Amino acid sequence: MSGPRPLEGKVVIDLTNALSGPYATLLLAGLGARVIKVENPAVGGDTSRNNSPYVTADGLDLRRSGEDDMSVSMMVRGRNKESITLNLKTAEGREVLLDLARHADVLVENFSAGVTTRLGIDHAAVREVNPRLVYTSISGFGAQGGDGTGKAMDTIVQALSGVTMTAGEPGEGPVRFGLPVADLVAPLFAVIGTLGALMHADRTGEGQHVDVSMLGTLTSLVACEPFDVFERLGLPLRTGDYVPRLAPFGTFATSDGWFALCAPTDAFARGALRAIGRPELAEDPRFVSRDGRVANADVLHGLISAWARDRTTEEAVTRMEREGAPAAPVRSTAEAVRDPLVLDREEVVPLTHARYGQTEELLGSGVPITFSRSTVALDRPAPALGEHTDTVLGELLGYDADRVRAMRDRGVL
Repeated sequence: MSGPRPLEGKVVIDLTNALSGPYATLLLAGLGARVIKVENPAVGGDTSRNNSPYVTADGLDLRRSGEDDMSVSMMVRGRNKESITLNLKTAEGREVLLDLARHADVLVENFSAGVTTRLGIDHAAVREVNPRLVYTSISGFGAQGGDGTGKAMDTIVQALSGVTMTAGEPGEGPVRFGLPVADLVAPLFAVIGTLGALMHADRTGEGQHVDVSMLGTLTSLVACEPFDVFERLGLPLRTGDYVPRLAPFGTFATSDGWFALCAPTDAFARGALRAIGRPELAEDPRFVSRDGRVANADVLHGLISAWARDRTTEEAVTRMEREGAPAAPVRSTAEAVRDPLVLDREEVVPLTHARYGQTEELLGSGVPITFSRSTVALDRPAPALGEHTDTVLGELLGYDADRVRAMRDRGVL
């Protein structure tokens, strides 16, 4: 695609750190916004800059060995962004930020609740200098703060949301998702809210505060499935490899791996029974209807499991697909991100180091949206800490070189 990017011309001030906020601003950057990442020089910038491993001049390493080395985390989350350093704990730093806000369309922050108010850069303060600005907050428990709304980590939010009790075997301990789902779900809703607020601002001239909590977003997804109803009706919430209420449904071990099978409808179930060489069971009263299959899920899953155990994953999937039962191999993460389809669609893309180039076969998330007319891309490498400070303050804000130098000497930059 060669059309304009959807957010071309929009300026985003990025006050985010770690993952939940930076992923939101990464998506906005991929959609074409100019994202100016504000990093604290007193602590070495975004904490992601210190996440091992690093790309060094000699390749991947668990330790940083030179000033140009960069963490893989920052290489992923910092793409298409400009980095400036600014100490927001100083009065002068606050004034610089408000100057930036005057030129911006969006500000995104993921401080703990109450921090922006103490710094004097909350929505109320920014609204005074730019009433059109969309101010997006991502926090653990909501911008209102209060008791029990301290610092939130992904695992804490997973635990509080109930999601850790939706996987695993009955009676066993909770299962933490390996993918940091709370840190990744909240920014998706934050971007949705930001885009909605931008449309409102473009139509009315009025900005607003977009408030997204990690706990609320993840719990809302848990509530999309009526787990509490299942429990009241005596259905197990945690069913391990299988989902009895959709039988046959789950993951099955083969001689060399696993495959997933999703065959809840009559037609799909009949296909699965043909695939395992038991077509006559399609007329068995235990399996002829969906309710029957659910009632006899253990027997049905046992039959499929026994059949799969002596076959390769490829053979099992091929047999299921040939009979019209939806099935797929269970891939490793390394295999998944190298799928030619997702690479061709740029849903996963190669990572480039600004100094070292593509020295390793590193892949990162793309923008998994394809437009028929617009262009989206994450095609610029992550910047060094403060790489664009002079350019942004000079060209965007009109500060002269002497002023910038003096601020740097005073520890503002």
